[in-house]
Amino acid sequence: MIIKRTDEKLKTILGRNESFDEQYLETVLSIISRIRKEGDTALVELTQKFDCFDCKKMEITRSEMEKAYKALDPALKKSLEKARDNIVSFHEKQLEKTWMYEKSEGTFLGQKVTPLERAGVYVPGGKAVYPSSVLMNTLPAKVAGVKEIIMTTPATGGEVNPVVLAAAYLAGVDRGFKIGGAQAIAALAYGTATVPRVDKIVGPGNIYVALAKKMVFGQVDIDMIAGPSEILIIADKSAKAKYIAADMLSQAEHDELASSVVVTDNKKLAEKVEEELKKQLEALPKKEIAGKSLANYGAIIVVKDMEEACEVANEIAPEHLELCVENPMEMMLKIKNAGAIFLGEYTPEPVGDYIAGPNHVLPTGGTARFFSPLGVYDFVKRSSILYYSKKQLAEDMEDIITLAEHEELIAHRNSAAIRQKKK
Repeated sequence: MIIKRTDEKLKTILGRNESFDEQYLETVLSIISRIRKEGDTALVELTQKFDCFDCKKMEITRSEMEKAYKALDPALKKSLEKARDNIVSFHEKQLEKTWMYEKSEGTFLGQKVTPLERAGVYVPGGKAVYPSSVLMNTLPAKVAGVKEIIMTTPATGGEVNPVVLAAAYLAGVDRGFKIGGAQAIAALAYGTATVPRVDKIVGPGNIYVALAKKMVFGQVDIDMIAGPSEILIIADKSAKAKYIAADMLSQAEHDELASSVVVTDNKKLAEKVEEELKKQLEALPKKEIAGKSLANYGAIIVVKDMEEACEVANEIAPEHLELCVENPMEMMLKIKNAGAIFLGEYTPEPVGDYIAGPNHVLPTGGTARFFSPLGVYDFVKRSSILYYSKKQLAEDMEDIITLAEHEELIAHRNSAAIRQKKK
């Protein structure tokens, strides 16, 4: 597992989700087409086929959500409420305001910020239950001022996990539906008689969900195409091997495709981390999944110094980046590409997953080079504002005419010039 920066395994890690398997494309296209043409009829048939229940009554009411919330274990309820409060507090700092300024006498320019009308939140079902994801995907929309939030989630056998329902109530989901997969994404994007059409779809899912989101983009907005989870840890001689190993495993247990990478300039630390991984892996309930993840996409990269460590981190552009070094604040300034940056040995990745407040919906697969975490800014749109007086239009007229004629757009020229012609 200990490698150099030039090792071929690093290329394997970087390219682990470069493309979708084409075998799924035809299925997803067919599902989207059916939902567009047949609406609820196709939804019912596809849910019967994939989730094995008759969903003619597919809506989840707010009263059902409330009932699940009231029945929560008190300790879990307290933790979810604390997480909710922290997430709201953090995201309120992201709120944007409409603004305008006077550029010159008779000229006002600005930007109008407007929340989206309706957002769709997809919540995975099956074996995994992630109430934290319900909070993280819903609350930024609520803070932004989105009027209606629609949740869809698969309900194998007709039952939705009560903790998911409780989290939906706590986060303020307005309506829910027992539908999953590509059919849920298509229903949210195009609308049916029962499921309302939304302006944006957020939330993780399997490859069918990810492909469907990619295909409906443009019809609606989406957050991002989420890939397998990943963590990169930069560690110097001050780092504790047992902490580093535990943090690597925290991602490896997610998925066989998850990636856990350590970059260090200390060969002894690298060897200790490798030993710790073997010990801690044996005690994990999901050791088979974590073991495959580490074998295929785990690595401990030994570099010459911390400068090179930062170069590797910026090249990989990880979803989660931990700086387990003596001066994390100083090193942070050298990081250009990362979804979330965790500073110091007492800020492990689960702090961000559950309780701190910053969003845990983060760019994966190197997309932190150009994507940001999910936030309030994802649930608003911006309109430019322009006001010209007659005098200001006259002052800029010559330049408008020059540019319009250069582009051979004579109607553009006329649109401005006609306002200055004498009777």
